Amino acid sequence: MKEFSRYKVTYSIIAINSVIYLLSALFSGSIVDMDMHVLVDMGALYGPLTVLKGEWWRLFTAMFLHGGMTHILMNMVSLYIIGRGMEMYFDTKSYLSIYLFSGLLGGLVSLYIHPASVGIGASGAIFGVFGALAGFFIAHRKHLGEHTKAFMKEFTVIIVINLVIGFSIPNVDVSAHVAGTIVGFIGGYLLSKDPKFIGIYSGLMVLLMLAIMAYLPTMYVQTFT
Repeated sequence: MKEFSRYKVTYSIIAINSVIYLLSALFSGSIVDMDMHVLVDMGALYGPLTVLKGEWWRLFTAMFLHGGMTHILMNMVSLYIIGRGMEMYFDTKSYLSIYLFSGLLGGLVSLYIHPASVGIGASGAIFGVFGALAGFFIAHRKHLGEHTKAFMKEFTVIIVINLVIGFSIPNVDVSAHVAGTIVGFIGGYLLSKDPKFIGIYSGLMVLLMLAIMAYLPTMYVQTFT
């Protein structure tokens, strides 16, 4: 219980994803691989429905859906490792805002790059958390010194590995990963300087989301007609 109270945001997100995965497994009739039609019905990100039908809520629901056992295990283990570090350096509001905006904007970028694909998973948001930690260490590099250098070396290696994996394996959405990392980095840098900047950060991210959402319908009409 003490462990949960210390890392309550991370464990809560993992629990929510796990419960939703079990529900999708129940509807799919398999615990290993999810039925894509079930995932779309449950709120997966699918361009024609999200953009052309105005079902923008899918940007949020898709963050909690996963395509199979390997997919969710990789994401939840990653979140377990870096999420606890996030809670050591950021307050709850900062963590949640970075996580959500990274996932949402990662989804929007995915809709732009892959208009006809089905998008699911928490990886955009998780990469945002990783980016936020990078922003924290960069913002405090004068005080942290060698710790910053060590983290940035690890950060670079992990990013390169994920890019190689992403370009090598079909269905891995690198665009959402990159977008999530950038959004998280910006939030991590600003909010580690002062948590009161959360209003500025949130406002900028909302404006960016609205701008992309205003542009996408025009692009989709040209693509699908």
